[in-house]
Amino acid sequence: MWRSLTSLVRPLTATRGFSTNSEKIVASVLFERLPVVIPKIDPVVYAFQEFSFRWRQQYRRRYPDEFLDKSNSRGKGDYQMEYVPAPRITETDKTNDRKSLQRALDRRLYLILYGESFGAPGGKPIWHFPEKVYESEESLRKCAECALQSVLGDLSHTYFVGNAPMGHMVIQPAEKMPDIPSYKQFFFKSQVIASNKFTIGKCEDFVWVTKDELMEYFPERAEFLNKMIIS
Repeated sequence: MWRSLTSLVRPLTATRGFSTNSEKIVASVLFERLPVVIPKIDPVVYAFQEFSFRWRQQYRRRYPDEFLDKSNSRGKGDYQMEYVPAPRITETDKTNDRKSLQRALDRRLYLILYGESFGAPGGKPIWHFPEKVYESEESLRKCAECALQSVLGDLSHTYFVGNAPMGHMVIQPAEKMPDIPSYKQFFFKSQVIASNKFTIGKCEDFVWVTKDELMEYFPERAEFLNKMIIS
């Protein structure tokens, strides 16, 4: 009985992989920079907050004027700091420099590359996310880390959100280009940590774009990306 179980388990553990056929698997990274400043409040939300404040003011407890007199209650040596908010619109916003992270401070930015990509028609450079074809990595998450590390050089200022992919899609070859193999593309989310500048390599060009701008580079995948990216 033990021999029969051993012979049954051995073929299953001898080969390890994510696919049993020749179909390739690609791990891509959605590398994002979170908003640096608080986004502007929607006018409807602001109106509701203003109404709620005025409503609460009607029933608030009124304290004596001498209790609220700041000039008398302030102790010796106290001082006031003058707060001057930083501008929300930077010089990079004005010049529309998409290579800089100093733009769209109240929005999320995503890194995309221009260069060689797996499955590109004719091997021509196209816009794509950092990616790597799965080979023999310990997991698909490790494969995604290698993809991002090959672009940034190191992962010291990155944080991968979870071990599971945030989405995936199956790429089928078009009738006009049957030489392009079909493959599965898995997307992992990673975020910028304590940095506002990266040295991007392994590509001809790169940009940091918002979600709306991202659709300009991937019009054929706009519906998929719009559902996958929640921001």
